[in-house]
Amino acid sequence: MTDLYRLLPEEVEKLVIDMGYDRYRADQILLPLYYKFPKDINDIPQLPKKLREELTEAGYTIGSAKETHRVVSEDGDTTKLLLELSDGSSVETVLMQYEPTKIGGHPRSTICVSTQIGCAMGCVFCATGQMGFETNLKAEHIVSQVIHFAEILEKRGEHVTNLVFMGMGEPMANYDEMIRAVKILTHDRGFGLGQRHITISTIGIASGIEKLAEENLQIGLAISLHAPNNELRKKLVPTAGSHSVEDIIESGRKYFKKTGRRVTFEYALMEGINDSPEIANELAKLLRGNGSHVNIIPINPTAGDFKRPSEKNVLEFERILRQSGVNCTVRVEKGTEISAACGQLRTDIIG
Repeated sequence: MTDLYRLLPEEVEKLVIDMGYDRYRADQILLPLYYKFPKDINDIPQLPKKLREELTEAGYTIGSAKETHRVVSEDGDTTKLLLELSDGSSVETVLMQYEPTKIGGHPRSTICVSTQIGCAMGCVFCATGQMGFETNLKAEHIVSQVIHFAEILEKRGEHVTNLVFMGMGEPMANYDEMIRAVKILTHDRGFGLGQRHITISTIGIASGIEKLAEENLQIGLAISLHAPNNELRKKLVPTAGSHSVEDIIESGRKYFKKTGRRVTFEYALMEGINDSPEIANELAKLLRGNGSHVNIIPINPTAGDFKRPSEKNVLEFERILRQSGVNCTVRVEKGTEISAACGQLRTDIIG
């Protein structure tokens, strides 16, 4: 069985031509797939019945995700879904909405996409990392998360504006499937989302970052740093190498040089662990002048036994970085109370 959501538009075109049909039949498949949300090949009536039958007989399917649980934040801006995928596995994915940038405009609707079920990176402060690794998701299962939310938004008269690959799993550890999904989602004959509206977050797999830099894509890159030195980072990220901080900084530099896209370093701030003024100054010294951006993320509840620093300490950490010339912001978390924020996703906890 082959899911049509797995195929790049040019592969769909080759498929119909090889089956003896005209090229335009590919667009009669692609347009409904990404804008009408069919659940079955027979839900595409503009295709000749004979072609629908031949596709079905050849083992082609439309693998939509089935929603098995939904929880919405108190303010209504964050929705977390537990989705059952076409292979029977389940994954969490999140929709975060923000105020429109202009009066009367659509809200900014960002989908936090998962690339794996579980994660093998083992970050001690992350719920997903602590559940362990189960499996990689196929490209079609990554795409189906987006399609499911796109259908929900379409019924509200809204649309997907941004994607962040910051859900369950390490995208670079599932590189080929992740990048296939990105190419489908950004293809002008596929889902058609602008490349600059996508960000991929990684714990810092240097080989994956360097490979991504060669893809000739204009997508954003966020690297999870969490510590300014190797000793502390190794405690927080057990799978980190002995020179991971240097490797991460160098990989980010190469990515920026190749793509021109500013790199964001994510920094989960934990009380008494990595939030002191001394560590802030060490981080500032490490990043000063390299043109990057630091996203300060006060640690979320349920992410291990770590505590969120006081607002005073968070602001002091930010002040030290800014005063040292490091561009930074404190992330405004959404969905914390429904375990939908950064580091909180795991399929056995929903609600």
